[in-house]
Amino acid sequence: MNWFKKAMIGITLPSLLVVSACGGGGSATQEAGGQAGGAPAKQTRTLKAGIGLNEDHPQGQGLKKFAELVEQKSGGSMKVQTYFAAQLGDDLKMTNALKSGTQEITIPSTSPLTSMVKEFGVFDYPFVFNNEQEADAVLDGPVGKKLLDMLPQQGLIGLTYWENGFRNLTNSKRPVAAPEDFQGLKIRTLQSKVHIEAFSALGANPTPMPFSEVFSALEGKTVDGQENPLPTIESNKFYEVQKYLSLTNHVYTPFVFLVSKKFWDGLTPDEQKILQEASIEAGKFQREKNREQNKQSLENLKSKGIEVNEVKPEDREKMQEIVKPVLDKFSKDLGEALVKEMYDEVNKVRGK
Repeated sequence: MNWFKKAMIGITLPSLLVVSACGGGGSATQEAGGQAGGAPAKQTRTLKAGIGLNEDHPQGQGLKKFAELVEQKSGGSMKVQTYFAAQLGDDLKMTNALKSGTQEITIPSTSPLTSMVKEFGVFDYPFVFNNEQEADAVLDGPVGKKLLDMLPQQGLIGLTYWENGFRNLTNSKRPVAAPEDFQGLKIRTLQSKVHIEAFSALGANPTPMPFSEVFSALEGKTVDGQENPLPTIESNKFYEVQKYLSLTNHVYTPFVFLVSKKFWDGLTPDEQKILQEASIEAGKFQREKNREQNKQSLENLKSKGIEVNEVKPEDREKMQEIVKPVLDKFSKDLGEALVKEMYDEVNKVRGK
């Protein structure tokens, strides 16, 4: 072997020993395994998890709790990199990023998912739930699981449900206490056909738009009002650009914990179990925080000067009657059996 060949071997062999590792999604690195012939290198996965709400919102607190649990349960081999306040885009953009495999986790409201799985529209039905316990029974029971099972064919894995909460109406025009008060109000709604038609039936002018655009739209009077749970109204400072808050509690909206299927399929069973358990445990923590914050947010909003009005049960019933034809129409499309199953679960909790 001449000197040139020996030199080339000396250069090439060390180069072949430099290895970079990739997992089934996300970014993955390896920690050195010590002495030659020692324990194999340990792979560390880094997962990108993004949400639309602020870090101090109960959803943000839940995501931080999830990140802690994943690192703890995995012994540090899985790390969650958190992004808040739509840093990675709105709910729909992040959900599509999961489908393409460029992001690992997001926790959107169920409404944007209706463009992929129409049956999630049952959670957009107004006046279904009277309290959180009724919602828990549906989400954590057969109906909720049935909907999660529809996600894999869309490139998504649904692990569990967190809580966005009961939605209430704010606006800059007048108090809304009865059905006629909706007349002519331009209200930002979720990108949901059920929401749009229900608000139209009440006489409002619904205007769907991404959540990240809502504050500027309210400030610029592009829309008169919006509807969201109280912690969201507070944490996004809508009280700065809205005068009236009506406690309509018209829709209960869940968050759904999503993982990219491309990423999920590359995980080991143990890694999948870690994410499943952490999402459920963090979800219980998040629901508890959200319910505590809901009460506190109402007091905080009052102290900020927003004018709060209740909606009488009889007026709520009138609103329910007005939107009933809309719900009947969508029940045919979403599946009357599924809708009936949802109401049956609610009635079980009510003891009917």
